[in-house]
Amino acid sequence: MNHNQHNTLISFIWSIADDVLRDVYTRGKYRDIILPFTVLRRLDALLEPTKDNVIEMHGQLNKMKIDNQSPQLRKVSGYVFYNTSNFTFKKILNDPGNIRQNLENYLDGFSTDVQDIISKFKLRNQLTTMEEANITFPLIEKFCSAQINLSPVPVKDKDGKTLLEGLSNLGMGYVFEELIRKFNEENNEEAGEHFTPREIIKLMTHFIFEPIKTKIKAGTYLIYDPACGSGGMLTEAEHFAMEINPKAKFHLYGQEVNPETYAICKADMLIKEEDPEKIAYGSTLSNDGFASFQFDFMLSNPPYGKTWKIDQETIVDSKSKEILDHRFKGIGVPRVSDGQLLFLMNMVSKMKKESELGSRIASVHNGSSLFTGEAGSGESEIRKHIIENDLLEAIIQLPNNMFYNTGIATYIWVLNNRKTGKRKGKVQLIDASNIFSKMRRALGNKNNELKEEQIKTITDYFLNFTENGISKTFDNADFGYWSITVERPLRLSFQITDERISNLEIADEYKPIVKALQTSIGIAVQKDFNKLTKELDKILKSESFKLKPKDRKSFLEAISWKDETAEKVIKSKSKEGVTYEADAELREYENVPLKKSIQEYFEVEVLPFVPDAWIDETKTVKGYEITFAKIFYRYVPLRNLEVITEEILQLEQETELIIKEIVL
Repeated sequence: MNHNQHNTLISFIWSIADDVLRDVYTRGKYRDIILPFTVLRRLDALLEPTKDNVIEMHGQLNKMKIDNQSPQLRKVSGYVFYNTSNFTFKKILNDPGNIRQNLENYLDGFSTDVQDIISKFKLRNQLTTMEEANITFPLIEKFCSAQINLSPVPVKDKDGKTLLEGLSNLGMGYVFEELIRKFNEENNEEAGEHFTPREIIKLMTHFIFEPIKTKIKAGTYLIYDPACGSGGMLTEAEHFAMEINPKAKFHLYGQEVNPETYAICKADMLIKEEDPEKIAYGSTLSNDGFASFQFDFMLSNPPYGKTWKIDQETIVDSKSKEILDHRFKGIGVPRVSDGQLLFLMNMVSKMKKESELGSRIASVHNGSSLFTGEAGSGESEIRKHIIENDLLEAIIQLPNNMFYNTGIATYIWVLNNRKTGKRKGKVQLIDASNIFSKMRRALGNKNNELKEEQIKTITDYFLNFTENGISKTFDNADFGYWSITVERPLRLSFQITDERISNLEIADEYKPIVKALQTSIGIAVQKDFNKLTKELDKILKSESFKLKPKDRKSFLEAISWKDETAEKVIKSKSKEGVTYEADAELREYENVPLKKSIQEYFEVEVLPFVPDAWIDETKTVKGYEITFAKIFYRYVPLRNLEVITEEILQLEQETELIIKEIVL
């Protein structure tokens, strides 16, 4: 189908909503009718040529009292689904007086998998409203219009001239996605609800298939998307893979939590004669539909910036905080406000470990996946697992404004557990943020696109392992760092005066202790807090007296204060030396690159400025982050002062003229 005819078809279907549904449904509810009826009309058009044969076979099987009729009826229909009712969309129109009853009969005639699709759309809930508003007939009539063709067979005139091209399965996928996009735009859907533009998917397919295209043999391969939406990534991946080797067999697997898009995806798979059981419904995070599977190729654009709180209980024990799910156990989980890295780790857990090709992954993420989370956090631990297991092959920054509902920076992560020699221990970063074309007309936030030549340019950077200002290569360790905790000693001065302790409610039995301290140490300002604690312990011991911990703390805090000129407060002494109390307010954290010595860094970068500092080695943690912006930072010189002055003067003159025009 050519581009113009595709747009004409979309516009016609879109117009049905305004022509038929207006005043019956709010604009936000149009999708509840248009999407399921588009799916049904497509299925209807596919089944039309064999419909009479299916009805005949169904009757024969009933006479033979055969209950399991699916194998025979599927064979006759030519698809993995069928309809045993006597109606088609067009035949329903022949009896307007019983249209509600006949439509229900038609829906009931579909096979089990289509029933699941109808159920997820909640279509039967709409039939009463449609009947009461008398829109059922005009709605079906519109979908049967001679102006559109939802069949794969071209419409021709009596002379054999093509009037309307047939709609391929790939084209039908475009129709579904474009309708969803328009409805999302109409309903102001948030960024996380967008689907992936086809040119981005094409770029991703190049990343996962091109490097091993000569190794794809005439065997069976599994392709998986854990957040498959309407199935666009799966469809494009299969299409690209089949072009590489038409003799190979590719099975598509996906999971989707949104009932509407799940229904469209499942319908799309039915049309392609894929096993509908390979599309699972529900949350991939809390109810993995393919827990025991491993896949050859995986693509995904998981939701980012969206909470996974609803899945949390099945992944993390609420009391012990222990990770329960094997996919993330021993690695970590990100903060509950953003679950995108969980989807990535789900795919990592499904990589093939024994096959010759292993597995390849391409996954779209926003910038927070690169750097959010300090060392030891769930996000950092996930990056650490991926990088230290040498799974990260490349990250590609896409141009902004590539998606319909968000303009934020996005990145494609490419993972591979069978790196070639030159890529082992390496990660390639590609800044493709400036490789794009401007669209003539923006679609929501999307005003940039990738054309074929630009997809090829970015792919070539990747395949050729190019080293220049756009593509750079790093060792895995370049992204790692040690987070060290730099402590400085607590320094306290004190003074035991009646005035300082006047606000304390000191029990009568404690007062002799206080007097003994005043007598022993005096009431002058002292700069060695250790002297105070030593003398206090001595008096308590001699008097065989026990001071409650909370009272001791209150007393010492009342008579002491921080003083950088005072002596360091001793925490303990041992054969190894003296340990000092740390001042929490002076605590600092430093990130030391993995390739540098922590001690050397400390001696050069810290001690010259704070000679009394030390490293608390018990708190040293390894972290990983990828600072894309810093790596590809390009210095832009400041404009010349004379140029700026000239512009200001010019603006002043223009302003003066405008003011004169207004006044006069």
